[in-house]
This record gives sequence, C-alpha cells and structure tokens, in this order.
Amino acid sequence: MSSLERHYSAKDIEMRILTGLRMAGLDPEQRLTPAQLAPLDHFHTGGLRASEELLALLQIAPDARVLDIGAGLAGAARLIADSVGCQVDCVELSADYCCGAALLNRLTGLEDRIRIHEGCARELPFEDATFDVVWMQNVGMNIADKGALYRDIARVLKRGGKYGFQEMAAGPVACSHFPLPWASEEKDSCLVSAQEMRALLLKQGFVEELLEDTSDAVLASPAASSTPAPAGQLGLSVFVDNLALKAANARRSLEEGQVRLLRGIFRKR
Repeated sequence: MSSLERHYSAKDIEMRILTGLRMAGLDPEQRLTPAQLAPLDHFHTGGLRASEELLALLQIAPDARVLDIGAGLAGAARLIADSVGCQVDCVELSADYCCGAALLNRLTGLEDRIRIHEGCARELPFEDATFDVVWMQNVGMNIADKGALYRDIARVLKRGGKYGFQEMAAGPVACSHFPLPWASEEKDSCLVSAQEMRALLLKQGFVEELLEDTSDAVLASPAASSTPAPAGQLGLSVFVDNLALKAANARRSLEEGQVRLLRGIFRKR
C-alpha cells in the first residue's frame, strides 16, 4: 500500500473521491462496480490483475470469513465480497483510507458484506481462530517486526486456514531509489528476503503451499504495473502525492533487482 502524506477531513476525502470519479466519467449517483473503481483502489503492484490472480489461487468459499490486512481503500475486499459473496473484515491504520473505503463500499452496494476497522496489523482486534482466510497485499514493507505480524495472523486464523499475500521482498542489492510507494526514505522501508520471509512464516506454524517470485511477469506487463492514470482517468493521484516518481522508482528497483515481488499461500497447521 502507499501511505498518505497528509491527513484529510472526512468531507475532504469524500470530495476528492467524488471529484475523481466524475472526472473519470463515472456517476456516483448510480451504483458502481468494483471493476470500475479498480484504477483507484487496487494500487499495489500489478493492480486489479494481481488481486484477481491471488483470489483464483486461494479459491475462497462463499461461506468463508476473510480478513484483509492493510486494506487501504478496500479494493481487494470489494473484489472478494463481490466475486465470492463472502464476508470480509478490513483492518487499516489510516483513518483517511478507512473513511474512503466506507464511501466506496456504499457506492458499490457492498457495505453489508464489508466491515472496516481502524487498527494496526500487529495488534489485530479479533479473537483467536476467527478467519478462514487472511489476505494481505503490499503491506509488510512498512512493518519491521514481521515475526509479530505473522504470529498475530496465525492467531486469528482457524486451523487449516490460509494466509494469501503479495509482498515486496529484499533483493540482493539494497534499495537506493527513493521515494517509493511504501517509503519516502530508506528508514521507512522494512524489507526482508524471500528466504527470511519463508523462515519466519514456518516458525509461526505455517505450511508452505506456494511462494513464487512474480517480478519478471510484472515487468513484462507494463499495463499491470501501478503507474499513474493519465489525466482525466481515475487513479490513486486522488490521494497520493508524487505518484509518478514513486511508481517509476518502484519499477526501476524491480528492474535492477533491488526488490522482488513475491506471491504466497501458507496454511495454518
């Protein structure tokens, strides 16, 4: 996810989103679909396509209960709820994103299937063994204590439940191009290698079902990258400053092997 650099009032958030929708030719007075909102709310690397691929791999059941950690504007949650028909809880640290997510849930008619919780990924506000699936895309890059993160994910998952994720990992060379979508400065970027990520997950009692490097596939498909939308089209610039520079630095970091994009599914024993 990309963190906000300014705090907006609830009124400002609603105005910015509604203005962006109208400039993109969408009518907020008519029910919108999750696909129409995808350029705005799937701002992780790979966009909507990456979310659809992860959803297909997880094969979520209609009666499942899903948790989306670091949900941002809840684009993935709306995709899941709309495609599968299940209930989704979202945890998001930014009050601004929580406010925007609630508005977009209403505009898509999915507010009854999605619950928004303002909170921290390392201190999930749920009882043990609550969820069948935990979903996370491009969130852990800002979390230094990944052991605590994975421990709490394991805690809230039911036995046999799955943790599905997409995550930036450290490459063989340190990051040198800033700002990035997840970090304005080097001190804000908390990447570990794929090997370290696997080891930390196994330590928390997970069983690996899938861990793959999708960097080359993303680089080969420029249309799937999280690049800014052209003028007059819906995009994350509604919220995030310097998006063009951040997206360019992220792609350059991928091309130079400074970061790698991973996709994984781990099952709780």
